[in-house]
Amino acid sequence: MSINHTISVLVSNEVGVLSRIVDLFSGRGYNIESLTVAPSIDNIYSRVTIVTKGDDGTIEQICKQLNRLIPVIKVADLSLDEAIEYEIGLLKVSINDENRAEFMNIIAQSGAKIMDVNDKIYTVKIDGKEKEVQTLAELLRPFGIKEFVRSGKVAITKSGQFSTFKNKKEETDKINI
Repeated sequence: MSINHTISVLVSNEVGVLSRIVDLFSGRGYNIESLTVAPSIDNIYSRVTIVTKGDDGTIEQICKQLNRLIPVIKVADLSLDEAIEYEIGLLKVSINDENRAEFMNIIAQSGAKIMDVNDKIYTVKIDGKEKEVQTLAELLRPFGIKEFVRSGKVAITKSGQFSTFKNKKEETDKINI
């Protein structure tokens, strides 16, 4: 059965790494549902978080192929472990005097935050699980969403170690970035 998997990849922070990862997916016909990339604290490494669909065999194959890329240090299928997952959504919504009270009630109940108000267009930020972001978007749809952007999922294991599918180098075992 094909389900969403979150793959975390620790890579050397160098030019062209993201392109190589995306080329691997597109060249083999795998779809990327979401993709986030950011440098680690010391800028030596970057963490790439990829959400993709596939059965266990497909995900295992993706992880093995990612590990063959030179700048890849560690690969983990976070769907196999308990992980904390997070996403951010920004929405621009049309609000008028008649629907402002209902809008404000939805914002208060959802835990969202108003970031900007300009010409009756409210920009709202929601953060949390993917479902929370999507639920707020559905609740605000009747008001008239002018624009909606999402960060894509970021995830980290709950345990003290970076759960690895396979380490390429033994000396990287202690890296927890």
